[in-house]
Amino acid sequence: MNKPLHKALLPGSVVNGQPATLGVMGGGQLGRMFVHAAQAMGYFTAVLDPDTASPAGLVSHHHIQTDYLDEQGLAQLMQRCAAITTEFENVPAPALVTLGAHRPVAPAAEAVAIAQDRAAEKAHFVHCGVPVAPHAVIATPAQLAAVGEDLLPGILKTARMGYDGKGQIRVKTRDELAAAWDQLKNVPCVLEKMLPLKAECSVIVARGADGQMVHFPVQLNLHREGILAVTTVNEGAVPADLAAQAVAATRAIAEGIHYVGVLCVEFFILEGGQLVVNEMAPRPHNSGHYTLDACDQSQFDLQVSTLAGLPLTQPRQHSPAIMLNLLGDLWPEGGAPAWDAVLALPGTHLHLYGKLSARPGRKMGHLNITGATPEAVRATALQAAALLGIEAF
Repeated sequence: MNKPLHKALLPGSVVNGQPATLGVMGGGQLGRMFVHAAQAMGYFTAVLDPDTASPAGLVSHHHIQTDYLDEQGLAQLMQRCAAITTEFENVPAPALVTLGAHRPVAPAAEAVAIAQDRAAEKAHFVHCGVPVAPHAVIATPAQLAAVGEDLLPGILKTARMGYDGKGQIRVKTRDELAAAWDQLKNVPCVLEKMLPLKAECSVIVARGADGQMVHFPVQLNLHREGILAVTTVNEGAVPADLAAQAVAATRAIAEGIHYVGVLCVEFFILEGGQLVVNEMAPRPHNSGHYTLDACDQSQFDLQVSTLAGLPLTQPRQHSPAIMLNLLGDLWPEGGAPAWDAVLALPGTHLHLYGKLSARPGRKMGHLNITGATPEAVRATALQAAALLGIEAF
């Protein structure tokens, strides 16, 4: 059972003789940006992450360098923090259960556990009345044999520990399906029918313990090789009727598990115009990074507010925006991209994550582009992409 926060943890306050401190499980870039937001509001921060050079640990007041299930590390995090969040969904749910018995944890272990299991996640979406792709759970040879022909061609995805396109294999025939399940070591999987995709979008909501909920505009996303490459956010980027459906579906998904924190839900837009939910992330999301420069509150500001029990106000986007994901592929050996040329473009905002080495596929940072009109933003973003060696979009 998660320990509730009985009253708001106010910025700059003192709790048990020490400054009000917020903790985060995980030390990656999302944790780093949470730490920045919390510190800007006057909170102290603590990060639990085993990596000595974790991006969040490097900028936090306290870095507890232990494994996520280390009892002494968890005890130290609880000792230092009045409330605790997580920056990635693969934090072991038992660790969140332990923390939640003694401190407010948002999101709660139960919500994170659902996001860690595609089968449970699909079941939750169905329970909430949100359309999902036709699918089947495959955990036994009997379930493999029972798969209907109508689900092929499809994508076989591991039920757990898959992200950025990892743990996924496309299959066209029953023989390919059987071979793919063997390739994935016969772990529990979900087979999803391949659907004719027109586009992808996402919605980020923030929900407080009191049930108050706010959301950001719907984000239009472009993925390449399973990794988010470009996010575009402006009025009309997603048709208004689909945007309204996506927001309503996301709110229902959050409400269905009494979620507390920031939640992102990703959707497919089909060729026929229908909306189908893909997956949820119980944390801030890459597609919400534009909020740092295009909105009066960022997704990380709202993560702080939901964790501390502060009032939530509806965020306002003041500028059209495009976000470019910056992967390690862009770094020349022994050098850096041409940031001087990129930052000479109007409305460019560079965010690097403090990672000490670049490698292909590694998320090194992002570039936000804002401007007066969607057309101006797109023109600048394409210029920046050309300078960086990012494929046009």
